[in-house]
Amino acid sequence: MDLSLLNMGNPEDEQRIRNAFADRNWSEIKSSDSWVVFRVMSEFVDGFDKLAKIGPCVSIFGSARTKSDHQYYKIAEEIAAQLVRKGYGVITGGGPGIMEAGNKGAHSEGGKSVGLNIKLPFEQHDNPYIDRDKSIDFDFFFVRKVMFVKYSQGFIVLPGGFGTLDELFEALTLIQTRKIARFPLVLVGKSYWTGLVDWLYQTMEVKEQNISPGDIKLMSIVDTADEAVDVIEKFYSKYLLKPNF
Repeated sequence: MDLSLLNMGNPEDEQRIRNAFADRNWSEIKSSDSWVVFRVMSEFVDGFDKLAKIGPCVSIFGSARTKSDHQYYKIAEEIAAQLVRKGYGVITGGGPGIMEAGNKGAHSEGGKSVGLNIKLPFEQHDNPYIDRDKSIDFDFFFVRKVMFVKYSQGFIVLPGGFGTLDELFEALTLIQTRKIARFPLVLVGKSYWTGLVDWLYQTMEVKEQNISPGDIKLMSIVDTADEAVDVIEKFYSKYLLKPNF
């Protein structure tokens, strides 16, 4: 294969592709992979140590690109503030945009404000509204997602991009397959999410039968902060459970 024919437009991408095809001996493979294992273990230990005692929290997902004057930023901030008033802590991805709004709303009410930051070459930086003892940096997306799921009692998803969809479908898959309990999963912004949910129902469920009837109902779609928090509250009221009180 002539790798010189590949033109990714990014020298770093080209080098990664070339490295994937490079011959390596067993000693090199063992040494490299061993260090990766230790780095992964370190991130898990750090995450478990810092988050083990935070109490019931709700994860808020959404775009890092959302500006502070956008309606979804303001809705995310209000959702987080309401959740804290109800007794929940808030977990976000720790970055700007919707994540910042979530931490800001929690911080404004004196609640637990957790940031699980991912190290990226662009976009991502931690926001100033995270509790300093609850700010964790990750190199590995999969470790970060484990922390989101393990320490959350609900998921609220505002409009976002590929990363937000990744987090949404991770939570949805784990709930569908019963690897975790059926925690509330709320999509905020009907105009943003309805097209996707309609496709999931009409194509994935009805036409192709690739998911079970009723799987779409694992998600709720709302438009306002009040509605989003109400879904969380009604779910746990069935079990007479009260967070952090």
